[in-house]
Amino acid sequence: MIMTAPLTGVRLLLVEDEAMVAMMIEEMLTELGCVVVEVAGTLARGLSLAESGAETLDVAVLDINLGGDKVYPVAEMLAAGGVPFVFSTGYGLAGIAPAFALIPALAKPFRPEALEAALMAALGRRPARD
Repeated sequence: MIMTAPLTGVRLLLVEDEAMVAMMIEEMLTELGCVVVEVAGTLARGLSLAESGAETLDVAVLDINLGGDKVYPVAEMLAAGGVPFVFSTGYGLAGIAPAFALIPALAKPFRPEALEAALMAALGRRPARD
C-alpha cells in the first residue's frame, strides 16, 4: 500500500526575504508534498500575491521580518481571505505581535518535521502516524 504525505498537493505561498533561506524552505515544502505557488521576497510582493491569489492558496509560510518591514499586513490579508498561515522567524518567538500569538510559529533554523507539524496545525489537521 502506498502512503501519501498528509501535505501532498497543498498549495502554498512562501514569503521570505533571504534567497538562500527561501530556497531551503521551498525544498523542504516540496519534499513534504506541497506545491509552492509563489515565493515573495518583499512585503509589497507578499501583499500583491495575497490579494490576487488568496482563493488559490491553502496555506502560507510568512517570515516575520522582511528587510525591516513586518509581514503582518500580509497575515491580515490572508486571514481576511480565510487562508491559514505559519510564521517563521530568526528573532525569537517572543517577538511575535500579541494579535498573532495563537498562530503556529517556527524559530529559524527549523527542521522539516517542525515545518510539517506547524503546517498541519495551521490547516487544522492531525498528523497521520503509525
